[in-house]
Amino acid sequence: MTPPQAQRWDDRTTTTARANVVALLVVLPLVLAGLIPYGLRWGPDGLRLVGEALTAVPLWGFIVVLVLGTLVHELLHVTTWRAASGLPDSVFRIGFQWKTLTPYAHCAVPMTAHAYRWGAVAPGLVLGVLPVGLATLIGAPHLLLFGLFFALAAGGDALLLWLLRDVPADRLVQDHPTRLGCQVETDLAAAVP
Repeated sequence: MTPPQAQRWDDRTTTTARANVVALLVVLPLVLAGLIPYGLRWGPDGLRLVGEALTAVPLWGFIVVLVLGTLVHELLHVTTWRAASGLPDSVFRIGFQWKTLTPYAHCAVPMTAHAYRWGAVAPGLVLGVLPVGLATLIGAPHLLLFGLFFALAAGGDALLLWLLRDVPADRLVQDHPTRLGCQVETDLAAAVP
C-alpha cells in the first residue's frame, strides 16, 4: 500500500544491502560492548569459555537458533507495533523477501513514529541486550553468544532508528513494503507558502 496522495511523504528508507553494510561496521563496537563487561565480570577463564562455546556449537544447532530467533525477531516487531499503535492484527504481516534473502515484518497502514520506533527497537532489546546482560550476570557463554548475534541482527533496526531521529513522536509514518524504513508524513502547514 502506498501512502495516500493527498498527503506529502518524506522518504526515510534504505536498501537491505546498505543496512547490512552499516550492521557490519558496528560489529566490533557491539561485540566489545558485550564482551568487555563479561570479561570484567568473569575474567580470562570466562572469555575462554565463550571461545569454546563458539567453536562447540554444531551447524544444525546454529541453523535452528537462527531460524527460530529470526521468526521471533519479526514477531517482536509486529507484536510491539500492535501494542504501541492499537492497530488490528489484519494490517500486519511477516514474510520473506527472496530477492534479498531477508525476512521482514510489515504494517500496511500508517502509525505514529512513537509506535514505529518501539517496534523497531524491541527485537534488539529482547533478543540482544537482555540476553547479553543476563549472560554477564550469571556467566552463561552460550547466552552471551546468542545475545551478541541477535544484537547484530538488529543492526538494520538501529539504522532505521537513526533515520527517524528527528521525526516527532506524533508524526505518522508508513512502513515501506519493500525497502527498510518508512515514509514520514510531512508537516503540511510548514510546506504551505
